[in-house]
Amino acid sequence: MTATDFIVARSDLETCKTIATTLPSADALPQDALLVKVDRFAFTANNITYAMMGDELKYWQLFPAPDGFGNIPVWGFGEVIASTYPGVAVGERLFGYFPMATHLVIEATDVSKRGLRDGAAHRQGVAPVYNAYARVSGDPAYHGRQGDYQALLRPLFMLSFLVDDFLAENEDFGAGTVLLSSASSKTAFGLAHLLHSRGRKTIGLTSAGNAGFVASLGCYDEVVTYDRVTSLPPDLPAAFVDMAGNSALRIGLHRHFGDQMKCSIRVGLTHRATEPDEGALPGAKPRWFFAPDQIRKRAREWGPGGIEQRFGAAWSGFAPLLERCLTVVESRGPEAVQRVYLDTLRGRIPPEQGHMLSLLG
Repeated sequence: MTATDFIVARSDLETCKTIATTLPSADALPQDALLVKVDRFAFTANNITYAMMGDELKYWQLFPAPDGFGNIPVWGFGEVIASTYPGVAVGERLFGYFPMATHLVIEATDVSKRGLRDGAAHRQGVAPVYNAYARVSGDPAYHGRQGDYQALLRPLFMLSFLVDDFLAENEDFGAGTVLLSSASSKTAFGLAHLLHSRGRKTIGLTSAGNAGFVASLGCYDEVVTYDRVTSLPPDLPAAFVDMAGNSALRIGLHRHFGDQMKCSIRVGLTHRATEPDEGALPGAKPRWFFAPDQIRKRAREWGPGGIEQRFGAAWSGFAPLLERCLTVVESRGPEAVQRVYLDTLRGRIPPEQGHMLSLLG
């Protein structure tokens, strides 16, 4: 049995192709293994960040690929088509982290009524969330359009939730205003919604072409295009959450605000324009925000179910907005996947679109 995998050159993300990989047949699966058909997955600019950070954060090790290539992890849905684990039946539907592929073999472990984990050796040493699969058969929240919203935005909104929690925990580092670059991105939009909900002034930084969309979201107090960032009052105590990963923008903002830059958090790389050495900058030192660290901290402090309960409440307030501001676009087959991948890499996807893909024809 063969699967189709979509892989990219790790040293040149513009180079991509599909390959055939060999899978065990249903009657040759190892003990406690699941053969899963990956039937639907989301692809956003956040997946490009996974590729950009593939070596540093071990994303490339999750789904092995030929030497020099990588398989970008995606959030999506799979159907169990063969199982040697007694408690997991053929036909079950799973939600979690999948490769860009038609199939995946999972070594099932820690199986419960609500989920399971992949115990494969090469998937260890990463944040636990990346090896967890929810068992979602019969759960209406994970079916139809609601399921698409889960795949497209729930993992990104978790990042938004954790960044907001980090800022709130630290009283926004004394900043009266939070600046978000790549304000049209889904993670920025989610964070802006949370900041707005707790009364924090939020300014969205974006391109001229996306300014109208960002303004229409209703969760930014002000929208400023990148060419006008120096028009902001320089004496404004500010926190900067950088989704863009644009060195020139970050340097310019730090120099403009000086000591009034109270916090500078790096979250994404949507612009793919980061210099390895930016030198010393005025104001707070830029630092990466690593979501698993905040998860571990809050898991200790809030106890079992604490994160899930708080996040669930936040998601319930956010989800109703999606029908108004997001159009789901569905595409199937290798050519369609490659087209959407390259358009996302090159920044050509309109911000109001969310793409659900499948390598299955």
